[in-house]
Amino acid sequence: MQDIKVSVIMPVYKVEKYVARAIESILAQTLKEFEFLIVDDGSPDNSGKICDEYAAKDSRIRVFHRENGGAPSARNMAMDHARGKYYYFMDGDDWAEPTMLEDMCRLAEEHDAQLVITGYYIDTYYNDSDYITFHQVQPDAVYDRQSFRENAYKLFDSNLLYTPWNKLYNREYVDSRGLRFPQTFWDDFPFVLGVIRDIERVVVSSKQYYHFIRARADSETAVYRPNMYEKREEEHGWMLDLYRHWNIDDPHSREMIARRYVERLVGCIENVTNKSCKLPHSEKRKKIKQMLNGEHVGPCLKQAKPRSLMMKILLIPIRMRNVTLTMAKGKVISLVKSTNIKLFATLKANR
Repeated sequence: MQDIKVSVIMPVYKVEKYVARAIESILAQTLKEFEFLIVDDGSPDNSGKICDEYAAKDSRIRVFHRENGGAPSARNMAMDHARGKYYYFMDGDDWAEPTMLEDMCRLAEEHDAQLVITGYYIDTYYNDSDYITFHQVQPDAVYDRQSFRENAYKLFDSNLLYTPWNKLYNREYVDSRGLRFPQTFWDDFPFVLGVIRDIERVVVSSKQYYHFIRARADSETAVYRPNMYEKREEEHGWMLDLYRHWNIDDPHSREMIARRYVERLVGCIENVTNKSCKLPHSEKRKKIKQMLNGEHVGPCLKQAKPRSLMMKILLIPIRMRNVTLTMAKGKVISLVKSTNIKLFATLKANR
């Protein structure tokens, strides 16, 4: 291939039921000038074998097999072998619409963009075959450095700035800043923060291409995370640092950051009260008390403006700093989450 426009990068681990669909959705792209770098991250199932079978039929696919080291280092390994003008990151259990790469490349070329951001679909399955779709979008826009910083709160609010796979990245821009995925839990967000920190040319498309599949039985998001609260506190610090670096301190941005914090605090509380958390009751109370008395809780509650009645109700026991009521609220959320995925997903999307 003389002209590789996009290096599509996909780590693969325990996704044998989904990876064929993911691969086929890339092979079906209307843009043909791509290379497909797949990293079999020591997957114990047939995922690697399936990838090899596709590679044998299409020379654009290169499969790397290695011992398990996690998705961040798998992506980084592929980035070191990439030859395209742009990076695109794919997950092995999702899929993409056929015009995605072509449309993204066209926008990048037309506007000399360092980053293209598009809408995407969240397909939440509530049984093996039925699902409900939520749409994450923002209007078309072309931003320079300052206008992007001033409008980033809209993209954060639409969940368009957290994930790596609804974006096309100029490889020269990423590599010149030494940007790679950190070897940490939830590595996507810090990588994207590094990309947007000093970005100067960004295009946003209202079109949706990527299908993020949620609520699989084996989803990582369904398990208890012992360090979730600490991680969310760290992420809040990153957000504050980003906006200080940008010198952006307008009311819209401040409110978004505060609301983001309290919404994720609710998630941290549910993480402790759900059935997968095996801590003793006394330890759960201790953890939730720690959360309620955190230094950011008060200031964020004052600035946040919840957008739904449900969220206003969920924040009442937190405002009261009442551990018992907060735990009861968390248990109700856990119950809905475990017994009615469709309802939980709908409530979460409309929070």
